[in-house]
Amino acid sequence: MTDMTFSRRAVLRAFAASTVAAAPVMANATGFLRGAGDIRRIRMYNGRAGESLNMIYWIEGEYVAPALEEINYFMRDWRNDQVHTIDARTIDILAAAHSLMDTSEPYTLLSGYRSPETNAMLRRRSSGVARNSLHIQGQAADIQLQSRSVGQIYQAGRACNAGGVGRYSGSNFVHMDCGPVRSWGS
Repeated sequence: MTDMTFSRRAVLRAFAASTVAAAPVMANATGFLRGAGDIRRIRMYNGRAGESLNMIYWIEGEYVAPALEEINYFMRDWRNDQVHTIDARTIDILAAAHSLMDTSEPYTLLSGYRSPETNAMLRRRSSGVARNSLHIQGQAADIQLQSRSVGQIYQAGRACNAGGVGRYSGSNFVHMDCGPVRSWGS
């Protein structure tokens, strides 16, 4: 499948039609999806835990606390079942990018929160794992979609202009986080 390209007009149309809006405190995201609707929804599947999530987590300007708690549990460190608060800005970025891709297929979550122990173990196995990974702070997720290429997911994440987006084509996933706006990978 070839990479999707996004014109400025297509991105603005997707933003306006989206039911997702980002938190106003997001770095470099002033006006991100402003006026985009009254709800925000996240759809994910965690194959390691055999769990699915299809949830409205924001309604009419307010995050839904029980929904965020369920998302925290869903995105836990699957290696040791440690749960950590997931930054709502990360969820917003994931949801906004998902909306841009116009698919109802849930993301496959490969990694959400990582405990410091898990992150250290992964660092010993791979040079691509950051010592101070935003996963440790609940501010990052590694995801994939069967119906979209890594390049398409990466482009959708970058179009949000609201955090870090990493393309890992060799491993077939995209990293998204709510840190500084930046992108990397091939």
